[in-house]
Amino acid sequence: MAKSKETFTKREKEKQRMKKQQEKLEKMKERKNNKDQNRGLDSMIAYLDENGNLTDTPPDPRNKKVFLAEEIQLGVPKMEDNPEEAIRTGVVSFFNTQKGFGFIIDSETKERIFVHSNDLNIQISENDKVKFEVVRSPKGYNAVNVTLNKD
Repeated sequence: MAKSKETFTKREKEKQRMKKQQEKLEKMKERKNNKDQNRGLDSMIAYLDENGNLTDTPPDPRNKKVFLAEEIQLGVPKMEDNPEEAIRTGVVSFFNTQKGFGFIIDSETKERIFVHSNDLNIQISENDKVKFEVVRSPKGYNAVNVTLNKD
């Protein structure tokens, strides 16, 4: 008697191939049966809820928010001038007379504002109380029209 030329792995591969073919036929029959049930466009539409999740139910029209295209701002917001007080008060925390610049600490906001000797009306030194105006520059806020505070 001749020995079978079919090995164990060949038989296993043939079984897997037949199993895949059977599963494919079952899926095809299932699609044909469900074809009539899911027949509309409504079954294919997905909705986005307020939390960003996909759902199959449409949103409630009463909760609809209206946005105007003109109000939507794309990119970086434009710099706007601060509608703050025109004249501020503060104390000179540092000033280098040789280099001609220093910093003023605003008495209200406690922020450091750069001051240059070109923007001074008088000579100032450290710990002087001053009045000044603030101007926005590309590098931050600058103090201009700096005068001594006599209060």
